[in-house]
Amino acid sequence: MTAPRRFVTVVGARPQFVKAAAVSRAVARHNAGRPEQALEERLVHTGQHYDDEMSGAIFTELGLAEPAAHLGIGSGPHGRQTGAMLERLEPVLVDAAPAAVLVYGDTNSTLAGALAAAKLGIPVAHVEAGLRSGRWEMAEEVNRVVADRLADLLFAPSASAVANLAREGIVAGVHLVGDVMLDVLRWTVAEGPPAFGAPDGRFALATVHRAETTDDPSRLRSVVSALGRVAAGGLPVLLPLHPRTRAALGAWDPPAGVTVVPPVGHGELVALAARADVVLTDSGGLQKEAYWLGVRCVTLRDETEWIETVAAGWNVLAGTDEDRIVLAAAQPAPAGPRPELYGDGHAADAVVRQLSAFLWT
Repeated sequence: MTAPRRFVTVVGARPQFVKAAAVSRAVARHNAGRPEQALEERLVHTGQHYDDEMSGAIFTELGLAEPAAHLGIGSGPHGRQTGAMLERLEPVLVDAAPAAVLVYGDTNSTLAGALAAAKLGIPVAHVEAGLRSGRWEMAEEVNRVVADRLADLLFAPSASAVANLAREGIVAGVHLVGDVMLDVLRWTVAEGPPAFGAPDGRFALATVHRAETTDDPSRLRSVVSALGRVAAGGLPVLLPLHPRTRAALGAWDPPAGVTVVPPVGHGELVALAARADVVLTDSGGLQKEAYWLGVRCVTLRDETEWIETVAAGWNVLAGTDEDRIVLAAAQPAPAGPRPELYGDGHAADAVVRQLSAFLWT
């Protein structure tokens, strides 16, 4: 039998682990049904998220295989972190000799994986291609645009993402597959744990982790003050605290009604979101999960790549303005049905079909 076609998956941050889990399951299904066109995946973890609360435990929870290589990069300024990833990725890719490199999203690990592969002449596949915020001051915008320019296969989650790529002259290799996060959400709801530690009755779930907020003291103060006012208005707030946010807050006493807990696993976060009255977050993934779960979302950013959730009325962009956050958190849920957004929950299978076709042609 012909040897499987090998590809390397480069991940480094918690949301990427979640997305990779969906595709890894789809690879196993593909290999069972099409052994004559089997794929072999090698997972490389850059170490961008190195805290076990944010990294190690989630591999077990999601059923992901242990990485074939762990680069151990850790945190640091963008240039130093990305440069270290490039330096350590190159020999790993040379040794693995993959037929393609698969990257996810818009982190420094995404950029480094795409650059390292391109410089070695290895085809690049980008899951979550075509997302745009229009803000070049965001590191994520730079990362995603460069990754899309380098990619041979571009897996777009929405029609608007496909349109964004077309406006930039990118049409070859573009595939509208939907969002692999919906795949994960569906099995998480079916298999996931109950929401241990959820408050009794009504509550708001909050997550804050983006550097643009945590690294700006005035923006961070505004957000945490708004959470206190939401709680004071009668809606308790549950805040799983990201390590970056914890460090930025220092010796911080949460306001009355704001309960701080350590980071939770992905399954528990989904279960908490499903029970919440409203989600307040700067996370891209949680915006979509709230929408799919039928829970209002207040996004603590001035823009979002997931514009469809805003257009549908379930997501409000409040930025870090204290008054806007408090007002948005108090609004009722929209009436009427929610449009189906980002596919049918089988995006990972579509990714693997296209990847297999590319590698076996």
